[in-house]
Amino acid sequence: MAGRRAYLDYNASAPLLAAARTAMIAALDIAANPSSVHAEGRAARRLIENARRDVALLVNAGAEHVVFTSGATEAASTLLTPDWQMGRGTVRMSRLYVCEADHPCVLNGGRFPAAQVTRIGVDADGLVRPDALAAALGRHDKADGLPLVAVHAANNETG
Repeated sequence: MAGRRAYLDYNASAPLLAAARTAMIAALDIAANPSSVHAEGRAARRLIENARRDVALLVNAGAEHVVFTSGATEAASTLLTPDWQMGRGTVRMSRLYVCEADHPCVLNGGRFPAAQVTRIGVDADGLVRPDALAAALGRHDKADGLPLVAVHAANNETG
């Protein structure tokens, strides 16, 4: 008897929603450099800025704070840095705290030296242990700089 097959390999991939597929095809039809001043370039720029606005609305942020990257590794490399520009000054992060079950690009610590990356354990379900994170942050010496915590809300492999 032939049974219905269940596809369970959603590790970093999943079927597209019909609306997402339609939007992607429409975007691919705008084959222009969004930095160009001609009509096609302006159309491509509009597409990007509309997407930036939509993402900002989803996370209750200003569009000027939304930065698109090519993927997780580039995003982690961009954000996981000890030196942050905030307002008119630099803020120093002296240690990075990550979840042991996180994406390899996060576990690598971005621009933090390996000695400044602390891995926080997970429970049997692969969730970060809040008690372990709280304990690690309680031991953090703020005189050296602030802590930076990078913990995912949903695991890219286990959900």
